[in-house]
Amino acid sequence: MKLHRPLYVGAVATWLPETVETATEAVSSGRLAQDDVPVTGYRQLPVSHACAPPDMAVLAAHRALAATGEDPGEVGLLVHAWTYHQGHDFWSPAHYIAHRTGALGALPVGVQQMCNGGACGLELAAARLQADPSTGTAVVTTGDRFCAPGFDRWRGDYGLWYGDAGTAAVLHSAPPKSGHALELLSLVTAASPVMETMHRGRDPFSPAPREHSDMIDIRRTKKAFLQDNGKEHFAKTVQQRVPSVIRQALHEAGVDLESGLRAVLLPRLGRTALEAAYLPAVAQVTDAPALDVGHDTGHLGAGDMLANLALLAGDGAGTGAGHELAPGETAVVLSAGGGFTWSCAVARRPRTRPTHIDTADPSGRGGR
Repeated sequence: MKLHRPLYVGAVATWLPETVETATEAVSSGRLAQDDVPVTGYRQLPVSHACAPPDMAVLAAHRALAATGEDPGEVGLLVHAWTYHQGHDFWSPAHYIAHRTGALGALPVGVQQMCNGGACGLELAAARLQADPSTGTAVVTTGDRFCAPGFDRWRGDYGLWYGDAGTAAVLHSAPPKSGHALELLSLVTAASPVMETMHRGRDPFSPAPREHSDMIDIRRTKKAFLQDNGKEHFAKTVQQRVPSVIRQALHEAGVDLESGLRAVLLPRLGRTALEAAYLPAVAQVTDAPALDVGHDTGHLGAGDMLANLALLAGDGAGTGAGHELAPGETAVVLSAGGGFTWSCAVARRPRTRPTHIDTADPSGRGGR
């Protein structure tokens, strides 16, 4: 999507639970095989024992709104994205988040586009603000909690571990009152719908959730996909689609590769997927550092895109410092989700630094 007027991310935040589970602990307790540790390459996962996914999104939204000094009552649009169960079977989590955030005048919209949901929410909000600046402020949130009895965060998938988090971004079509953290220069998305079988496999349609197995079994559907399509099919598709997405996003952003990018932040998908597919895809376009920042969080479901933007803005939750953009620097953030869909955002730190940032809890962890 080509942006025809400036679009600002006034603040973007990640909220992580205090509790973590390490790969070492998971191996010791028999929840993870030792051979799986180097395949993923991550150290630990944030685990929420009590806070539900929509509440994590609310906490992230409060933090982001506080960082901008924005009145929640002035929010015109709230988009919430998720990957897994939100706590109720027949209900709108987006409306709950607007209610609990105090965005009572907002239009709440729910997005369920698998793990690219945060990027999709960002694009929907951007499109609304571009088309109708009178919307004022838009908030995009995500929230996922990959817990028992329905999900095995350690062994439910091949080479991919799932962490719990809420994320939120505050978007403006004009420079925010308190300064802005990032300027969003472009957003581009591409899809390969034939890849939807990766998460459907050969299973028939069921009348209710978890009819096929007591726990979500992504390994079963992926095994069927690999048997039907071969092991190289996914990597080849990524290496065809992702470079074109990055090139188009950089072109629409007006970014010259010769002037240099600070980095390309990769989706938090684990060592095997990144090395087999995403790193070669990025290398086709740029020699900028391609960074895997998920070592202390794992994959955050729909939250990868916003969590990575939060790193560029200086939130740093769960992955340490060192990724914040300096004034004038530009970076690329990639996102991916089952279906399959890939998004690329190009963000720049404005040369005029924000005059107000949230320093109350720089770690991003509630209660710390």
